[in-house]
Amino acid sequence: MAKKQYAVIGLGRFGSSVAQALSKLGFEVLAIDSNEHLVQEVSGIVTHAVTADSTDDDAMRALGIRNFDVVVVAIGQDIQASILTTLILKDLGVPYIIVKAQNELHGKVLSKIGADKIVFPERDMGLRVAHHLISPNILDFIELSDDYSIAELLATEGMIGKNLKQLDIRAKFGCNVMAIKDANGERMNISPKAEDTITPNDVLVIVGKNSDLAQLELHYSEGR
Repeated sequence: MAKKQYAVIGLGRFGSSVAQALSKLGFEVLAIDSNEHLVQEVSGIVTHAVTADSTDDDAMRALGIRNFDVVVVAIGQDIQASILTTLILKDLGVPYIIVKAQNELHGKVLSKIGADKIVFPERDMGLRVAHHLISPNILDFIELSDDYSIAELLATEGMIGKNLKQLDIRAKFGCNVMAIKDANGERMNISPKAEDTITPNDVLVIVGKNSDLAQLELHYSEGR
């Protein structure tokens, strides 16, 4: 099976980061921006880098944008250009369009015009920083919906040496431990058993309601 081909439109901090990460993972990436300087900066990293106006449907058609499996629209502050680019990509028949939104209203408009996935990098990063400030042991926090999220909790001193049955996170907080992994990412225990013991540097991947996760975070915020 051929690897998916990606295009990234908008090479600000978010767009260039996505383009470089995809390239490092071995995918073909076309990077597009109207700013020649930004295009030059990623030209040695991605497969192709082009200076073009994404709000010009002829320019997008000439680049063969419809042949890409996924297009990421990462345009920065220009909301109008972001919306117009998304409309053009949809009209040209791009199979899957991911768009960076500035705010909730921008996201609603993008959803109505057919964006397949909308991301809020600034909001999501703010959320992760806030959770880390509440509890330094929270390494990551990912919203699944308005009500449910996944938290990655670095094992606290009070957890080490105990098994999941003793911790009883489900009964105490209404949350489920989906996995236990090594902090270095070298080991992953999917669907851990009640008898599995927590060791130093373990990270618990926990899913639950946001209100329940908040209680869990507060409980473990002091390393209990």
